[in-house]
Amino acid sequence: MTDRMAKAEMLIRQPPSNVFDAFVKPDILTRFWLEAASGPLAPGARVTWRFMVPGASESLTVTAFDPPQLIAFDWSDGLHVRLGFADHPPGATRVTAEVTGFATDARVADIVDATEGFSIVLCDLKTLLETGRSAHLVRDKAMLIAASPR
Repeated sequence: MTDRMAKAEMLIRQPPSNVFDAFVKPDILTRFWLEAASGPLAPGARVTWRFMVPGASESLTVTAFDPPQLIAFDWSDGLHVRLGFADHPPGATRVTAEVTGFATDARVADIVDATEGFSIVLCDLKTLLETGRSAHLVRDKAMLIAASPR
């Protein structure tokens, strides 16, 4: 493991409880990030997320759950994700996504991809929560990923 971190932040003009709930509740997650979720996030929950990239899914285990300030979970590959939610200014939320646990031999591109991915997720969430409509940023990025040669 290394101390490398992927990090993305966004100011969302909604209270922390609304932004927190968007990551917890499958009916909201599937409006901006996921194709499907096997259940809501909760303390100690183990859920499977199916992403918008065809065939992409991930099992995760919630390791910290402190509404409306913190959600942390581990991906099945050992990466750790921490989502923080803080008032900034009152009535808005500074949401921070941090990914750690990259292997010593991890490619820089993997860290950049994680940063880019969470940046797109946070931007689409901002649009959804502030306007009531997703900009389909995640869906469009998923289409590009699916179309790219592997």
